[in-house]
Amino acid sequence: NTRIDLYNRAAMEVLEHSKAEVWSSCRLVAQTKQQGQAIYLHDTQILLNSYCNDHMNYNDGTCCSSAEPYTSLQVVTFSVLAVCFILGCGMAVKRKLQGLRADPPSPGYILTTSIAKLGLIMAYFYLCDRTNFFMKENKYYSPVSFWLPIGYVFALGLFFTEDSRYTKVLHRDQTEEWKGWMQLVILIYNMTGATSNLQIYNHVRMLISAFLFLNGYGHFYYLWHRSDAGIVRFFQVLFRLNMITVALCLCMNRPYQFYYFVPVVSFWFSLLYLVLVAPPRVTAASCEHNPLHYLYLVLKLVGLFSFIIMLYMSEVFFDKVFVTRPWKALFVTTDDDIHEWWFRWKLDRYSTSYGAVFAMLLLVAQNFSLVDDNNHSNLFTSRIALCSVFLAFVGLGCSTTFALLCQTKAECNEVHSYTVFIPIVSYVFLRNVSGILRTRYSSFFAWFGRLSLELFVTQYHVWLAADNHGVLVLLPGYPVLNVLISCFIMVCVTHELHNLTRALLPFAVPNDWRLVLRNVGLFLMVLIPIGIHDGMF
Repeated sequence: NTRIDLYNRAAMEVLEHSKAEVWSSCRLVAQTKQQGQAIYLHDTQILLNSYCNDHMNYNDGTCCSSAEPYTSLQVVTFSVLAVCFILGCGMAVKRKLQGLRADPPSPGYILTTSIAKLGLIMAYFYLCDRTNFFMKENKYYSPVSFWLPIGYVFALGLFFTEDSRYTKVLHRDQTEEWKGWMQLVILIYNMTGATSNLQIYNHVRMLISAFLFLNGYGHFYYLWHRSDAGIVRFFQVLFRLNMITVALCLCMNRPYQFYYFVPVVSFWFSLLYLVLVAPPRVTAASCEHNPLHYLYLVLKLVGLFSFIIMLYMSEVFFDKVFVTRPWKALFVTTDDDIHEWWFRWKLDRYSTSYGAVFAMLLLVAQNFSLVDDNNHSNLFTSRIALCSVFLAFVGLGCSTTFALLCQTKAECNEVHSYTVFIPIVSYVFLRNVSGILRTRYSSFFAWFGRLSLELFVTQYHVWLAADNHGVLVLLPGYPVLNVLISCFIMVCVTHELHNLTRALLPFAVPNDWRLVLRNVGLFLMVLIPIGIHDGMF
């Protein structure tokens, strides 16, 4: 140690008059005394944080870093929201004093008060995650911390089961239930830091792929049966997907890719929508009138898969498509890096298409009476039903076995996109072959399923913290109670944001396509100065 000190002293004398910055955090930590006690791992990490976190971008959720400085864009955004909040409060007080609470509110009142509520929620988000007002702590995974809440959640979900009024395969209640329990598992996974467990990571990857599968299935099913596939419908879906995320990007100074699930879902929806709406337009009515349209539909899906394969096979082509200005800002991180988007895109590149193909096969089977889901009976005869259930169990068993035996993330991710449809389709069969299982659902999970997108986005700021590397601490010293309180607040905020999205949708995307184009133009006019400031052009 004496010789090391001499070397360090000589180096510091040489570098003293240069621009080099010498760090001595490890030495300072080693010299720290704790009343004769040994410095253990977590104590050492906190001490290193106290010397380092203000000078480096370390992925850590604990103490000792200053609050992130606010930007001019955040100041402007919160100023607009503050004005709307003041106006909304004034209008609410005036409405109450005039005794108009029983009358239906005017559109102006709904718009102003909705933006006021949004501003209040964004202020809470900022207080939780962009300031040091509340503490943050790191995630420490243990099997008990992950599996115990999973057990509680599923016990509650099974307790609140009831009959559904639908009988179709993958009906609304069932898909919302599916999204609900998957979202709750993902929330627990993110909070407990279970990403360090490869087996759990592999299964959660399947759940995220299942979300995209349902996304493809749902949009294909809608466009097959409905004729309103115009520009209004397109922007309505995009607004529902992105309203909260765009608000958070402006208020929290985070790139669009930070909320990675929303860009992924939005991209695959847009691509699938363009493919299905492109002429010749194929619907149930057109296929009934002209069976040749089935061939057109198959060719469209083949073209979709071909385009995906082309993007995957050529990373140069991929970069040319996604790193082109001005939409480059939608796909890169704060470090101007496209690799995060490449990883997310590559991992689930076929999941949405799998959902669309499954929807097509199911609809064709229903059309030719190969599947009868118009009643509460089983989908197939007893022999076919038993074979289907057996194959479904085999599919789930094989997928689970591979997920448990896979050795590295790289190896697991490499085959994920090719095989993920097996456990998803197997689950669909197990859930729907039996009429009893198909027509019952968990209202508990379905309620959370209706909020799944909002839960996915809001968790980063009011449940997790430090850019998803830590956990928000509202009540220090009581971890279980802290989780319950923060969870309750997050669910309440998420529910309110879900209602605000529905309230603001008619104003942002009216039913007249001309007004929609006008609003899109206004939104782009707002984005252009931001893009110029951030170097998008």
